[in-house]
Amino acid sequence: MKIQNCTFGVIFYLKRQKTTTRGKAPICARVTVNGKRTEISVKRSIAAGQWDAKKGMAKGSRQEIAELNRFLDRFKTKIIDTYQQMVLSGCTIDGPAIRDRVMGSAQSGPTLIGLIDHHNKEQESKLAHGTMKNYYTTQSYIKRFLKEKYRRTDISLSELNYTFISDFESYLRNYKPKDHHRALNNNGIMKHIERLRKMVNMAVTADWLPKDPFAKFRKHFDKVERESLTKEELTKLENKQFKIERLQQVLDMFLFSCYTGLAYIDLSELTPGNIITGIDGNLWISTSRAKTDTSVRVPILPKAKELMEKYRDDPRAVANGTVFPVISNQRMNGYLKEIAEICGVNIDLTFHIARHTFATTVTLSNGVPIESVSKMLGHTSIRTTQIYAKVVESKLSEDMGRLQERLAETLQISS
Repeated sequence: MKIQNCTFGVIFYLKRQKTTTRGKAPICARVTVNGKRTEISVKRSIAAGQWDAKKGMAKGSRQEIAELNRFLDRFKTKIIDTYQQMVLSGCTIDGPAIRDRVMGSAQSGPTLIGLIDHHNKEQESKLAHGTMKNYYTTQSYIKRFLKEKYRRTDISLSELNYTFISDFESYLRNYKPKDHHRALNNNGIMKHIERLRKMVNMAVTADWLPKDPFAKFRKHFDKVERESLTKEELTKLENKQFKIERLQQVLDMFLFSCYTGLAYIDLSELTPGNIITGIDGNLWISTSRAKTDTSVRVPILPKAKELMEKYRDDPRAVANGTVFPVISNQRMNGYLKEIAEICGVNIDLTFHIARHTFATTVTLSNGVPIESVSKMLGHTSIRTTQIYAKVVESKLSEDMGRLQERLAETLQISS
């Protein structure tokens, strides 16, 4: 970064024309930048006879004089530190800007919290509710970090640098939740850093920041195996019938997601109008993902059709205009944990598991090309599908078995 060339100086003086009836005059700091003077009130006063104009300090050895001089030293240090910070961050430097920062009234361009508020307002109507909820959580962590690390409620964008980002990462790693929540793992921390980076990129694009403070920062995600149900576990759940209506309904919606790949939000908004006749004459789901607004078309498998037909006349579904009588995602996942325990399925059931099961056990393991799976999942990149979906060992075994058969047939023909 180019360091600005400018002259700078600080001295203290008495403003004698403001001498009170008690004979005391206010002390002021004079900041000179490139020959231009700016006055900063020190909020202290002293009798003219106790002031050493040449040294710019109070004279005498009494305790109150010594305390005043120590205060003036600290005040001068604060001015000099402010100037140096502005030089290093590439800010425009002048006396009024330094005064405003020292006195805590700086309006030095866009701020971090201002950027976050702007981003959230801009994206609120574009991003899914769950995504926006994550941004609000990141915002909450940033506010706590500013308060605990900097003793401030906001920070100028020009003050953002690599150290700030690194310190924020360290803060998240050492953060101890006071409620029932678990401490953040590495990937959770990286997601907060990633959201901060997206917002800072907005500032760089808008020319609110001359340089990207993330330029040298490298985030690192731990590789996570995406869990899904095995064929046996899926069959076990399909064969279970609950007498408790709420459990059966949640299980049916979960199984529908296993056979269509719909995320919770997309299933909750699925209406009869989203069920169309496809080019093959069969029923298809035609919708768009709430998360990415990507068009999704999925052929409805027979098992998914049975589950859908089961709720055609359900009063709650009819009243809501939806295919299923949907409840909140939190309650849904709570019931899924109960279902897993009852069925003896040793996996933490969530709607994400259903989506993963569609990608692996239902489609990829049965030979559906990954490109087709990616389209049905509504992914904008096939790389995302490769993360979601793993080819299970049974599929690999089948593929290699068929290869061995072909190789054996080739050898017989050649001999």
